[in-house]
This record gives sequence, C-alpha cells and structure tokens, in this order.
Amino acid sequence: MSWEETLDHYGVLIEDSLKDYFIKVLQEAGAHHPFIEKVYSRLEEFTFRKGKRLASCSTLLTYSGYTNMIDDRILNVAVGIEVYRHCILIHDDLVDRDDLRRGEKTVHKMFSERLDERFGEGVAVFLGDIAYTLATRAILDSSFEEDKLTKVLRILSQGYREVNESQILDLLFECEEEVDVDEWYVMASKRAASLFKITMLIGAVLAGAPEGDLRLLEEAAVNIGYAFDIQDDIIDTYASEDQYGRHPCRDLILSKKPLHVICALRSKNKEKSEALRKLLGKKLDPEEIEIARLSIKESGGLEKSKEISKKHAEKAKELILKTMLNEETKEFFSSFINYIEESLEWYK
Repeated sequence: MSWEETLDHYGVLIEDSLKDYFIKVLQEAGAHHPFIEKVYSRLEEFTFRKGKRLASCSTLLTYSGYTNMIDDRILNVAVGIEVYRHCILIHDDLVDRDDLRRGEKTVHKMFSERLDERFGEGVAVFLGDIAYTLATRAILDSSFEEDKLTKVLRILSQGYREVNESQILDLLFECEEEVDVDEWYVMASKRAASLFKITMLIGAVLAGAPEGDLRLLEEAAVNIGYAFDIQDDIIDTYASEDQYGRHPCRDLILSKKPLHVICALRSKNKEKSEALRKLLGKKLDPEEIEIARLSIKESGGLEKSKEISKKHAEKAKELILKTMLNEETKEFFSSFINYIEESLEWYK
C-alpha cells in the first residue's frame, strides 16, 4: 500500500473508535447540561472533518511496527492522540483568526454565530482545553500498564507545553522585522517536530521498544517535522485556494516568518527582499500575491528552504532504517517522507 492508502486503511479503524468514544462523552455531557452536550457535539464534528489522521496513525503504526499487531488498547490511545491534535487546531485557528478549517467554519466562528465574537472565542479557548483533558482520559483508559502510561503522559504534557511555546514565538516573530534561520529552528523544534516526536515515541514506549530505538525515533521525528513544516508553509504560499482549502499567502498576510520567507528577506537580492517586505501584514490582492511569490522565488528563498527540507527528509529516512521497526512501518514512514520531498517540486 502507498502511504496514503495506509492512512486511509488505519484511519477507518481509528474513526470507528472515535465514534464509540464520543458516544460516551456526549452522554455524560447531556446529563450535565444541554448546551455542553452541543459544545461537545461540535467538537465531534470538528474532529471528524476530512483529514489524513496522520498524527494518530503515526502512533498506531509505530506500535504495530514493534508488536506486529493492533489491539483495542492502542486504538484507544490513537483516539486520544487524534483529540489532542484537534485541541491544538482549535487554539491555532483562534489565534490566527482563521474562518475556515478544511473548508468549514472554525470552532470560534461556529459559536460566534450564537451571540458574538467574544462568546465564540471564549468557547474555543475552553473547548480546546477540554479537548486536551479528553485526550488524556482516552489514553488513561486504554488499559496499558501503569508505568507505560506514566511515561506516555509525561511525553504528551511536554509536547503540549512545547507546542504552546512555539505558538508564542510564532506570534512574536509576526511583530519582529528581522528573524534569522536559527530563531526559526528554535520555534520549529516545538511545532510539527514536537508533534511527530510525541506521536511516534508514544507508540514506541507502549510497544516496549528498546532505548536505542527511542533515541533514533526521536531524532527521526524531529527531522520529519522540520521537513514537513517547511513543505506545509511553502504550500500555504504557493497553492491555490482550490488546492489548499484556504486563502493563499495566509502566513504573509499575518506577517508570519516561515523559513522560505526568512531566506527571501535575508537574501542578497535586496530588490526582491524589499518588495516582499512591503507586502508583509497586508491584505493581499491577486496581483500582490503573485508579486510575493515571485519575490520569494527570485530571491532564492524558495530554493534554499527546499534544500533544507530535503536535507532533513534524507536524514529522517536514514534514521528510520536503523530502527527495529518492521518493514511495513519503515516503508510507510519512508514513502511519506518521499512524498514531502517530491511535493516540493510542485512549486518552482
């Protein structure tokens, strides 16, 4: 199977477990207050929007890669990982003031319709926090040994701390004109790199993987995260709204500093870097979007960031092959990493 077929196959198993989990959650919420039940129902809908289930499948496949099996226990953990991923997305959408997630209204926008923006934003803050507690409960209820669950919750809580630190730095960089590559690495080390790290390590810890493999997986996950982040940010700039499901150049409009933008702003081509700088933080029309794209390309920022992404992708594949994971799981991660590399060539 291709990496996408693998995600589709195991994603169905995870979604079946998610449905069972939300039945219990909604029953509890309904016994408390009808509006709380509605809030949880919206969380369920948000979680079930079309997606790759990449985070939860990373946990599931890493576990299977050492045990050669998938059981109810790891499916319950995968449910927790999926809900954890969405608690981050709820807060991310709120901070970035996004209206849409996967083509439908974000959580804060859904609840703003009931009363006003303050109400919607407040519900989103609290529901994101609630989702984190629901994630930890799903993991705790998975019936794994207590010592393993303790390690897993330490990994999860550290990851949640890291992603929030990353969000703070991301906001800070919007306010700063000069951000260098080293600063980007500090921020990015706690973004997708952190998510891949926790999802893969949790699967490995629960499977009883050897310590040497845990170190290899952690380093591989960080490199996958860097490669993925760079690719995802390039897509934000260069993909059309039809392709990506959201307005292009959203990062530039918010004055964010993804790696390809940093490389462009710090290039020796001052004409192109200054043309790009003038567009940061503006609501861009179609002509300005094309100017921004050309400025990043012609300054060398696009090519430089693609080179860095490929370097991390190759390192990740090298590390994955050194582990004791079974061939199916090695093939999944390797083919997914190959996709990251290949997709960079869509934008030239």
